[in-house]
Amino acid sequence: MPVYVWKGKNRYGDLVGGERVAESIEDLTRTLQRDQITVISIKPKRALPAIPFLKMEKVRLKELSMFSRQLSVLIDAELPLIQSLGLLAEQQKNRYFSRVINEVKEDVEAGSALNQALRKHPKVFDDLYCNLVASGEQSGSLDIMLRRLADYQENMIKLRAKVRQAMIYPSAIITFAIVVAIFMLWKVIPVFGGIYQELGAELPAITAFVLALSRFVSKYIIFIVIGLGALVVLFQQWKKTPVGREVVDRSMLKFPIMGNLMRKIALSRLTRTLSTLISGGVPMLESLRIASTTTGNVIIERQIMHARQLVSEGKSLNDALKEAGQGQFPPMMVQMVNVGESTGTLDDMLSKLATFFDDEVDNAVSALLSALEPLVLIFVGGIVGGLVISMYLPLFNLIQKF
Repeated sequence: MPVYVWKGKNRYGDLVGGERVAESIEDLTRTLQRDQITVISIKPKRALPAIPFLKMEKVRLKELSMFSRQLSVLIDAELPLIQSLGLLAEQQKNRYFSRVINEVKEDVEAGSALNQALRKHPKVFDDLYCNLVASGEQSGSLDIMLRRLADYQENMIKLRAKVRQAMIYPSAIITFAIVVAIFMLWKVIPVFGGIYQELGAELPAITAFVLALSRFVSKYIIFIVIGLGALVVLFQQWKKTPVGREVVDRSMLKFPIMGNLMRKIALSRLTRTLSTLISGGVPMLESLRIASTTTGNVIIERQIMHARQLVSEGKSLNDALKEAGQGQFPPMMVQMVNVGESTGTLDDMLSKLATFFDDEVDNAVSALLSALEPLVLIFVGGIVGGLVISMYLPLFNLIQKF
């Protein structure tokens, strides 16, 4: 169906506008009038040439969290669901997300339940989101479920920020050191090489090696840059394969400090997701299946799916975690799950565990940065300092001769 750009005034007299999909201008006019909007103008949207690699159809977690929070507030204020979706679509800056919300609204208008309409857009609304919305619709507490979803998503945003903090700093410093080293080998060191050749200076072994490396870099700089870029792209693609993902995830868990951090991040995601799903009334087996996909580590995901199989066979969750985890899950986590199952407060215990692991992630990130800072400085100093010293060694020999 064609896309139309429209402008109008809402019932408060405010100017509003946006884009909507409709069969015709008349059909869109009737739809807007149902939403209590006085139409000013409707025009077909001009189609732009599609460029595949520039086509950005993505909804950020922050945008989804804001949508959940606002929809919860509107429903709590007893605004009709269709009108609430229409308002949120109009104020959405992300055009792709706005189009998705409008499509959801149209499906709801046609008689679909909200969760069924959301399931048609799995790239935006995952299983966790749709299951909680379905639970909220069945229990008449949709606003509460959306609020829980918003809280969950905001916690995930904070956790992602902590992960980025742990990863970006050392990666940026190491990348900068490599770029500086390549630039020195390409542009700076050849100048010293020319001077020493004119003076006939005797070159130490390390200086001769650096000059030979410099000549190689100067000759093949284009191929080196292309090769480094290709290696990064190939590694990213390999990491997405089942074998690559398993190798990377298993290696990450074995690193002395990084492995501890990655495990705590995965357990934080797991416990918070499980707590949100169970408190929303989603069955245990479905909750475990969904929660396993949020851990971000295929090894832990496999252990959770093994635990799910054991639960389906009649075992309690804490016994299943003990057997499936093979000592990978902290004893405190298993004990608190046991207490939660015994007292009927499993969702509360999992929420407390998630908060505990969040604090542990904070501490682990601080410990990682403290440990990496001197190592990174030594690495950078070793590369740049080694190049500088190797260029100045022949000067000392020349000074001794004079």
